[in-house]
Amino acid sequence: MAEPLKTFFDARLVERLGTSLHRAHPAFPLDTFLREARDGLEAHELVGRARHLCLAMRRSLPDDYPKAVQVLLRSLGPVREVDRVGGMEVFFYLPHTTFVAEYGLGHFEESMKAQHALTQRFTAEFSIRPFLEKHPEKTLARLREWATDSNVHVRRLVSEGTRPRLPWGSRLRAFQEDPTPVLGLLELLKDDPELYVRRSVANNLNDIGKDHPDVLVKVAKQWMKDATPEREWLVRHALRFAIKRGEPSALEVVGAGKPSGIEVRPTQVPRRAKLGGAMDVRFVVANRSRKEQSLVVDLAVHFFKSRGEAPQPKVFKVRELVLGAGQEEEVGKRVSLAQLSTRRHYAGPHRLEVRVNGVDQPLGTVDVVE
Repeated sequence: MAEPLKTFFDARLVERLGTSLHRAHPAFPLDTFLREARDGLEAHELVGRARHLCLAMRRSLPDDYPKAVQVLLRSLGPVREVDRVGGMEVFFYLPHTTFVAEYGLGHFEESMKAQHALTQRFTAEFSIRPFLEKHPEKTLARLREWATDSNVHVRRLVSEGTRPRLPWGSRLRAFQEDPTPVLGLLELLKDDPELYVRRSVANNLNDIGKDHPDVLVKVAKQWMKDATPEREWLVRHALRFAIKRGEPSALEVVGAGKPSGIEVRPTQVPRRAKLGGAMDVRFVVANRSRKEQSLVVDLAVHFFKSRGEAPQPKVFKVRELVLGAGQEEEVGKRVSLAQLSTRRHYAGPHRLEVRVNGVDQPLGTVDVVE
């Protein structure tokens, strides 16, 4: 079993952090920092540990914030390459961005310089949010400048940091109410040369669609005009959840209108499946109409819930098909029944439906057993 993420911030990391700050500022009280940073660290989860280290840094760094943040900047390691964006190693800088968010709101320029540097090593998508709330106009103006920055991580910060519903981040409620300022930034980035940035733009637009589905569809239609393949992928990615929900206006954007004469025939639906395993489902989609149709085919699984709760469907993407009159094609999906931290499975009947352009057709029921 993998170790919890919080264990990344351990005694060895504390020593590495303290050493980097001491090298950047010889007056940094290394022994005091190590003692205070290690004391009580293990009582916290991931974010709590980062804040615990941030507080220890605050007590050991110069009292003057501009001087303190200069020490942080001198202590930084090399910039990340664009193809090395994952893993826990970059979380080394989570205490640094926490420091800027906690203590830098009264020092705008120094904090913007710090976040520009830090996002090239980790991400400043969380630390930029307090500045968007306290200094919205100045921060948005700076983000407009950064939308054309030569560094891909800085450009991605423009879209990721302004997501109204960023996972793990505080909600930007002003942008939930009126996403207009964010849309202006996304417009600058929609044709960015890096997929890393375009994916972030799509996720931001998807966030906006959760509060303003009409805005999502309007922007998607505009962006699909004379779209390059790269921009078309972005739009489809932004619409993915609206399409899974079967929203007709979103389906229309990708050329999938109301289906006519579509039949679904099961070819492999197991009677039983075991918890912890998987179920392989296959079926034929047939076009019995006299016209060619573009079809978005998904599988809706009504996972059985405990305590008699009504099953809620989870929709899995299967395929996009173009079927001529009288044509049919077999497709399928493997559905995992492994126990996850994000989804708990229970024994019981699991109803299956095929969703074609937002219209559900019954496929069968699988009895999931322990």
